[in-house]
Amino acid sequence: MLLGIKRLFAQRNSDDGFPVMFDKQMLPKHVAIITDGNGRWAKKRGLPRTAGHAAGMRRVRETIRAANDLGIEVLTFYSFSTENWKRPKEEVEYLMKLPVEFLKTDLQELVDRNVRVQMLGEKKQTPTFTQQALTEFEEKTKQNTGMILNFAINYGSRDEILSSVRQIIDDIEMGNISKNDISEQVISERLLTKGLPDPDLVIRSSGEIRISNFLLWQIAYSELWFTEALWPDFTKDMFLQAIGEYQQRSRRYGSL
Repeated sequence: MLLGIKRLFAQRNSDDGFPVMFDKQMLPKHVAIITDGNGRWAKKRGLPRTAGHAAGMRRVRETIRAANDLGIEVLTFYSFSTENWKRPKEEVEYLMKLPVEFLKTDLQELVDRNVRVQMLGEKKQTPTFTQQALTEFEEKTKQNTGMILNFAINYGSRDEILSSVRQIIDDIEMGNISKNDISEQVISERLLTKGLPDPDLVIRSSGEIRISNFLLWQIAYSELWFTEALWPDFTKDMFLQAIGEYQQRSRRYGSL
C-alpha cells in the first residue's frame, strides 16, 4: 500500500500542481481535519504556545487553498473544542482572536475563491468580537456556491448529539413526530452538519491516534488518516498524500 502511494507521488504533476494519477472522480466530498500539535511545535522551539497557533493558521490557509483547487466540496477544521476552555487564559484569548485576524487577511480571498464559510459550535459562548468575526464571515460568503469551509469552534460532538436528542423530545412532546418516526435521518437533520455529507476522510496531525469528541455520529464510516507531523509542519504534499491513500482504500460500509 505504501509503495503504491509513493509511486503515485513520484509521478509528474499536471498543470494544476496535482499528481496526474489523481482520480478526480474519486475525491472525498468532505474532508475533516483535527489540527493538533501547535503547542508542542512551539515548545520544541522554545516559543510561546501562541506562536504555534500562529504557525498553524498558515497551514490552515495553505490547506484551504489546496482543497479548493482540488475540488473538495466540504472542508472542516476542528479549531477549538468545548474542552479547550480549560487551557491557560492567555492561550484561549489568543485563539478567540484568530477569527478576527483571519477575517482581516483572508476574507477577500475566500470570496474570490467562491468559498462559503460556516461555523459549527455554540457561538454565543464565545467573546463578542469572535462572534462578530464569525458572523461577518458567514454573511459575506453566504452567496458563494463553491467549497463549504467549516470551522468547528466551541464544538463538542457529545453536546451536539445531546442537543439533537433534546430537539427530538421537544418535537415528540409537541406532536410533530412520534417515537416510531425516530431514525438516523431524523437525528442527522438535527445535528450542526445538517445538509452536509458525512466526512469521507478524517485527518489528524501530531501522532495522536484518537478522535477527541469530533463528529462522532458523522464519522461512523469515515476513512481515518494519521500523521506524526505536528500541525504547523503539515504541508500541502501531506494533504495530497492523505487524499492519494484515501483513493486506494476500499470503502465497503460493512459489506463484502
